[in-house]
Amino acid sequence: MRYLPQTNAARKEMLDTIGASSVDDLFVQVPKKAFIDGKANVPDHQGELEVERHMLAHSNQNINAQSNRFFLGAGVYYHHVPASVDYIIQRSEFLTAYTPYQPEIAQGTLQYLFEFQTFIAQITGQEVANASLYDGATAMSEAGLMAMRVTKRNKVCFGNDIHPQYCEVMETYLRNNEGASSHSANLDPSKIEDDTACVFIQSPDFYGQPHSIDDWRKACDEKGALLIVVVNEIVSMGMLPPPVEADIVCGEAQSIGVPMAFGGPHLGFFACRQKYIRQMPGRVCGETVDADGNRGFVLTLSTREQHIRRDKATSNICTNQGLCALAFTVHMALLGEDGFKQLAQLNHERACDLADALTAIDGVTLKNENFFNELAVQIPAGKNANDIVQKLADDYGIIAGYPADENTILMTATEITTDNGITAFTEALKEVL
Repeated sequence: MRYLPQTNAARKEMLDTIGASSVDDLFVQVPKKAFIDGKANVPDHQGELEVERHMLAHSNQNINAQSNRFFLGAGVYYHHVPASVDYIIQRSEFLTAYTPYQPEIAQGTLQYLFEFQTFIAQITGQEVANASLYDGATAMSEAGLMAMRVTKRNKVCFGNDIHPQYCEVMETYLRNNEGASSHSANLDPSKIEDDTACVFIQSPDFYGQPHSIDDWRKACDEKGALLIVVVNEIVSMGMLPPPVEADIVCGEAQSIGVPMAFGGPHLGFFACRQKYIRQMPGRVCGETVDADGNRGFVLTLSTREQHIRRDKATSNICTNQGLCALAFTVHMALLGEDGFKQLAQLNHERACDLADALTAIDGVTLKNENFFNELAVQIPAGKNANDIVQKLADDYGIIAGYPADENTILMTATEITTDNGITAFTEALKEVL
């Protein structure tokens, strides 16, 4: 839909002012398929109440996680968020605040960002962490650009099954970076090329399989490349050993404190070795003391485009998901170290229960024997994964997972998954198959 001045005179005046010959000149960069053909599908000449009822009828056709069996993950995970998290982040001093351009005034904001950094550094086993990024995909892409700056090389490598959408975002970054390119090592450390700036390893990978990074560490050292570990599901860090051998650890922290929210806003995290801190994107908050010796917090590093000359900035990431970082920090503080580990344990146990139930179905097998809370399930030959997922949603109100390919469904279990839910799901899957 094109929203333009309604009268011909006003439209002509606008076009003359900006130097456009016609309205269509304003939209030449937009693909034609992005436009609505004709009018939007809403009632004509109705009041707000009638339109609201019409749209509500459409929204009621959706199947939501809260009122249905839910086994979908693939980078966005359904976890319980304590009510106290929402209560705290909706306090006016947090909810109405924006990026602290004069940070010393906003001590509360800087303190929780500092605590967020501390949590991320402890979880990942890294020396420093920044004050968050937009989401996991941008965090991974920024890690690739950072590695290119550090190594003075222009090629990145996808070492294993990285989330495909993350790879697409990385390719978009590279496409606008002259001379930059990517290649795949196909799970083989020996295939890293000599001019590689970094290797991305996701653990657990897109199909839920955890990976050791020892062989990749050795291969990266031999080639002079950085090793970057990507994490989609940060709860897994409560059970898996921290990737301390990595040069950079980044990914998505949505699982702690942040709802799925239709895909965003979410919370990217980024941690690395101390020696690379000045090449790290985003902001770093630090602890200090004031003239009277009182504890305080400052914006220690902020090498981004809004604070320094653009050609010197490490990133064009100009802000962060501050409220999401606060939600993470509150939730993690409520959990504590033991609670975080117990949450991870519970997730894994639920996934094991799901795997046991699914593999009892004739013809259903697991593609990955090892997993945290996400597993790739192979359905019998001749069946289509997308059709099965759709039928389970339409006929049973069950969101079964993500059709990873024609015969594979990626399924997730979290602490929210119940025994009754697993039973209902497996019985429905038996019938559909």
